[in-house]
Amino acid sequence: MTQTNHDDIRASVRKTYSVIAEASGSCCGPSDTSCGDVPTLTQVDSTELGYSPDDLTAVPDGADLGLGCGNPGAIAQMKLGETVLDLGSGAGFDAFLSARAVGPTGHVIGVDMTPEMITKARNNAATGGYDNVEFRLGEIEHLPVADATVDVIISNCVINLSPDKQAVFHEAIRVLRPGGRIAISDVVASAELPEEIRNDLSLYSCCIAGASSITDVEMYLRNAGFTDITVQPRDESKSFIDKWALGKNVTDYVLSASIQATKPLVPSGCC
Repeated sequence: MTQTNHDDIRASVRKTYSVIAEASGSCCGPSDTSCGDVPTLTQVDSTELGYSPDDLTAVPDGADLGLGCGNPGAIAQMKLGETVLDLGSGAGFDAFLSARAVGPTGHVIGVDMTPEMITKARNNAATGGYDNVEFRLGEIEHLPVADATVDVIISNCVINLSPDKQAVFHEAIRVLRPGGRIAISDVVASAELPEEIRNDLSLYSCCIAGASSITDVEMYLRNAGFTDITVQPRDESKSFIDKWALGKNVTDYVLSASIQATKPLVPSGCC
């Protein structure tokens, strides 16, 4: 994929999510017309993704956009006092739930490349009084985070949107402390995507066209230096993914997966 294509993908994704951030109410659903010429993204009830009703009411109104594909916090095993990094933090839903898990002595950093989402998340943080959460503007391929300062990285249906996934995982291991871990929910490809899907920018923004195979995800993680790698597909996710692109049979090719891995305590190749 050329750099020009990388830029086109980022521009398309950024435009889609900026409109969602600024929409009055939801910018989702097959009958929605408020999104203009950007793809409409179907909102999912987050209880279908593995969140509890208490999770939904514990965060400020507007933080839950219903655009995930799982619940990374459920597999992250966060501990009090830890530092959490949320890749593609959106309006702050998972970041705010993480703040509750790590407590007042912990810290949560959300990174998103869409200025409008950062503004929305910061407003939500102020509304909810989240003093231990901050949101930084940046690309997940070039994280605005210092080396070895994070205990756990979470992400919810975002890494598939990146045109350079290997760079994402190299950045992830850079910012993790030794022994740190990732806990990610993302869309993966269970079969080779047809060219008409792979090259459709609207389906990229809808978390379909950019899906990597399970084998490739495992390779990206190994290349970055991660160990204890698991990629667990979730067949039940097809029930809501099918709604993302009606009539295109996308669940023949993609589904959600839980992805976990660890940064070794000792660098690879060291004694």
